[in-house]
Amino acid sequence: MKRMIIATKNKGKIAEFQQLFAKKGVEIRSLLDYDDVPDVEETGTTFAENAILKATTIANMFHEPVIADDSGLIVDALNGEPGVYSARYAGEGKNDQANIEKVLKKLQGVPFEQRTARFHCTLAVAKPNGDVTTVDGVCEGYITEEPVGENGFGYDPIFFVPEKQRTMAQLTKEEKNEISHRAKALQHLLHIWDKLFEKENES
Repeated sequence: MKRMIIATKNKGKIAEFQQLFAKKGVEIRSLLDYDDVPDVEETGTTFAENAILKATTIANMFHEPVIADDSGLIVDALNGEPGVYSARYAGEGKNDQANIEKVLKKLQGVPFEQRTARFHCTLAVAKPNGDVTTVDGVCEGYITEEPVGENGFGYDPIFFVPEKQRTMAQLTKEEKNEISHRAKALQHLLHIWDKLFEKENES
């Protein structure tokens, strides 16, 4: 298995995947390498449903193996919100600042020990023959009362990581890649990678 399509146009995600799979000798392509690829509408109610939907749609389109991810923030005091709606929590514009402000407003008055939250990532690998495999990664933390840090994106400035005693936005890229939900999901995927594609590797 020498080539894999990553079902994203996010350059940051693409770079992460390329770095990870270089050691496997796998060429990574993304949706930026193809013209006029339509966005796959995320109609699922879970991270897994959305990841599978994206992966299978693109695999059927190009007849090649595809990885897709769906990820987001789960806040316990908000009954699991924003969840699968993390990117568009404050509206369709995907405005990080507006999303952060909505979470903080809803958590006003909630003490720190009750502001438990986690980032969740599901990766789906779809083969052209219809086989689909999913893996998950989770990073546990707390929601701060105000944004702290300049790095990262999304909800990183309000996500406090206890083991680092800093927010995700205060971590270097290398530190984040050690503990993030996506990094953990990718590591799980690497553990099963050879078995997943052993028939392709033998041919």
